[in-house]
Amino acid sequence: MLTPERHKLILQLLKEKGVVKIQDLVDMTETSESTIRRDLTQLEEGKYLKRVHGGAARLQGKLQEPSMSEKSSKNLQQKRQIAQYAASLVEEGDSIYLDAGSTVTEMIPFLPAKEIVVVTNGLMHINALLERNIKTFLIGGFAKEQTKAIIGRGALASLENYRFDKCFMGVNGIHPQFGYTTPDQDEAMIKQMAISLSRESFVLADDTKFSEIAFAKIADLHTAAIITNELDEDQQEPYSSKTTIKVVTA
Repeated sequence: MLTPERHKLILQLLKEKGVVKIQDLVDMTETSESTIRRDLTQLEEGKYLKRVHGGAARLQGKLQEPSMSEKSSKNLQQKRQIAQYAASLVEEGDSIYLDAGSTVTEMIPFLPAKEIVVVTNGLMHINALLERNIKTFLIGGFAKEQTKAIIGRGALASLENYRFDKCFMGVNGIHPQFGYTTPDQDEAMIKQMAISLSRESFVLADDTKFSEIAFAKIADLHTAAIITNELDEDQQEPYSSKTTIKVVTA
């Protein structure tokens, strides 16, 4: 099968199924695994798909934004593994910023409860933080229903009053060329400012976020380290030269 024919087949299968496995493509095209991996790399570079562990997946729309309840129910085990490691980076005496991301929410049960201060724009975080008696500041602004995040001009003005040892961020897309992105430009501005106010910044993202490009840019890759779950080596390569990646495994 010629390369254009394989590419057409791969894209058609992705359109139908959303996700395809490398082994299925090898069997279907009667070619080698290395050939299929090369095909997927070429198609990813052309922004037709994204590689995931063991295969490839269809790209999301740039404005597509799942609700907090939808995000919270997906890839829960991976998110908890990522969150537990992220929480282990918090030390007593730290002031930290917790972004309104679903993976960031999973950090809260693992945070050290003594002698830390949390600032957040995440309405979903508040009860869990208060139940653990963690000193918490909620920034002011507009409450966005879809993501349960505080955003807008008031949120930016409120956030300017703080400085952080570490910030922990959720994103919708991570791309070697276009950096960290999210569908909402107002949320992107909050995330961008939190990163600029932090001594260290961490993006918490499962493997589905890689190669995705959402509408609004947050920051370049080098501005934050990435904490993620299982990734193939060839998936890591375009990112590891630009920032630190910590792969958390079970």
